Amino acid sequence: MLNSYGPIVIFGVIAALFAPVTLWIFKFIRPSFRATAEEVMPYECGITPESDSRHRYTVRFYVVAILFVVFDVETVFLYPWAVQYQALRLALGFGVLIEMLVFLGILIVGYVWLWKRGALDWI
Repeated sequence: MLNSYGPIVIFGVIAALFAPVTLWIFKFIRPSFRATAEEVMPYECGITPESDSRHRYTVRFYVVAILFVVFDVETVFLYPWAVQYQALRLALGFGVLIEMLVFLGILIVGYVWLWKRGALDWI
């Protein structure tokens, strides 16, 4: 029984030792890295940074991100439906068209509501 699992155990040991042994060997081969203050400074298109990069973002960025996700998910649901519409209509009738129109209507009502509240206004 041990003979049949022997190659699997050997392969597992080699696989487990490959990464640590490789890293240990290349630790001695690689050149040493001594970073200067200029090298570790954040890069902003060749310009010296004026301030710390960690600051607060306005809520508008998050609203746009969530809107992107909502409409991206809408596309994920809409595309396969559009590709298979002919087969769905033959199998289920025009109920699938009405169902998709209700889905799009709910999204459009939400979009108009956000627009009226001013969530999409930028400056």
